[in-house]
Amino acid sequence: MNALNQAATSLFDVLLGLTGWAGSATTLIFWSGVFGVLALLVFKKISWQKGIKSAKDKIKAHMIEIRLYQDDLVVVATAVLKVLARNVVYLGLNFGPILPLAVPFMVLTAQLVVRYAYDPLPLHERGAVVMSGRGTLLEIELASGADVRELRVTLPDGLQAVSPLVRVPGEARAFQEFVAVAPGAHEVVLELAGVRETKLVYAGSEVPAAMQPRRVSDRDAFAIADTNRLPLLWPAEPTFASDSPFRVVAIAYPYRDQGWLPDGEGGILLTVALASIVIGAAALKPLGVQI
Repeated sequence: MNALNQAATSLFDVLLGLTGWAGSATTLIFWSGVFGVLALLVFKKISWQKGIKSAKDKIKAHMIEIRLYQDDLVVVATAVLKVLARNVVYLGLNFGPILPLAVPFMVLTAQLVVRYAYDPLPLHERGAVVMSGRGTLLEIELASGADVRELRVTLPDGLQAVSPLVRVPGEARAFQEFVAVAPGAHEVVLELAGVRETKLVYAGSEVPAAMQPRRVSDRDAFAIADTNRLPLLWPAEPTFASDSPFRVVAIAYPYRDQGWLPDGEGGILLTVALASIVIGAAALKPLGVQI
């Protein structure tokens, strides 16, 4: 999974660099539209275009039949059943080829999220007293069987603890609240059972090329039901090895202001989906794609 994420990151470093001068909103919409058009071209190649057109034409014919013979209940009922059956065929012909496009869509969305969804943590004055709940919460989830009581967490000089490390043995979890007191990239060090891992934390006004709130484990490579654990969606940092005692290490970054576009991960996802659909729909006839 790390190899795939690294390859995708290198590719998007180049692609997004071409439009970075235009601002985040333009970049998000442009590359979402490019994906929509490319997805249509791939769909055209891997789908049965004649079958899709035939199914659509037959559905239209049965709808006309219903309109023409609306006084004949037997004909209408038969036509309605045929419409339903043709719709099942039509959906099947579309759904199958669309499935392979889900992976590149996830890769595109993940790359845009880690580059545009977040801002670094705000800075606090070093040594200042910070009320509980005003800092950033570090959340650590361990693998099943790991002893959270042996967990050690070391904050770098640029981060200041607001609370002690709270361990929850029954859930194999731990929590600690902290604030950033210096700008830059900081490494939180986590140690357990002879394994040493880190979590990058960015703070200050300088925005890095990519940043993510979660570092996850390779053991959840197919956790489709829980996208917060899916390594494919968090490509800015390496995953934990599948045999690591660490499963998820997370913080919460503030959302970056996207102007007239919606903010956060959900805003990026919505922008990508709508832009790719709208621009792709505009390209249907010119590309001669049946969908």
